[in-house]
Amino acid sequence: MRANRCVRVCARLTLLVIVTATALLAPPPPLFAVGARGAPLADADLPATVPAVGRTWPVGLRPRVLRGWEPPATVYGPGHRGVDLAAPAGTPVRAVAPGRVAFAGRVAGRGVVSVDLTGTGDPPLRTTYEPVTAAVEEGEEVEPGEVIGTVEASGSHCTAPCVHWGLRRGEGYLNPLSLLPPWLLHRGPSRLLPLG
Repeated sequence: MRANRCVRVCARLTLLVIVTATALLAPPPPLFAVGARGAPLADADLPATVPAVGRTWPVGLRPRVLRGWEPPATVYGPGHRGVDLAAPAGTPVRAVAPGRVAFAGRVAGRGVVSVDLTGTGDPPLRTTYEPVTAAVEEGEEVEPGEVIGTVEASGSHCTAPCVHWGLRRGEGYLNPLSLLPPWLLHRGPSRLLPLG
């Protein structure tokens, strides 16, 4: 009886290891895009793969993600069309990639800055940042790491101070974290290597 229990436990552990290894080694799922009203886009309408053109995080060196990308499953369904990054009021907000400021102003009482990213197709990818007091004007060219504003003290939908970072191509919403290359997205602490 004890041997049967050991066999069952070992079989469960083996299955758990196989499932975990499969999940970790599988390629990431394709990006999910939704239309402006939350409707999933048809395959023909899906944007091309997002190029990893980001050269910096919008805030800090590796900010804590308070809420991740959660595309809605249905029209008007619940979801989160961007990511929320921990950032206290007054934190500088930086352009993640080169582009042109498409909008800098207030929307529904919140400061918003939108940047069309250079060389990302037609229509170009557009990043958005809110709530942000703009330090740039519409039409201005920006470089990666350039300060485009500061996090406002109010107007956030987060429970803790944050900046909401979004990404769109035309009417489709995309995961903004996909703009960051792996070396920036998963950067760990710096290490010195031996010379010899």
